[in-house]
Amino acid sequence: MADPDADRDGLREGLESSHGDPRVLLVLNAVLSTLFAWILVAAGDFVGMLEFSLTTVAAVAAGVFVLTFVMTRS
Repeated sequence: MADPDADRDGLREGLESSHGDPRVLLVLNAVLSTLFAWILVAAGDFVGMLEFSLTTVAAVAAGVFVLTFVMTRS
């Protein structure tokens, strides 16, 4: 019978050498930035700092997206 631990080294090497698909990272960044912006604008509306609108959410999401893109770029 084959040893189940024999494939672990190959899997580890494959995971460490993989950089992922950049399109998946961009989509994930866009979705999470939008959700975070939605929460920030809703909280800002609750305390009276911002007006809740789709335009405001989009502007904050764009700012968060660009900030995270620049900060995580290697």
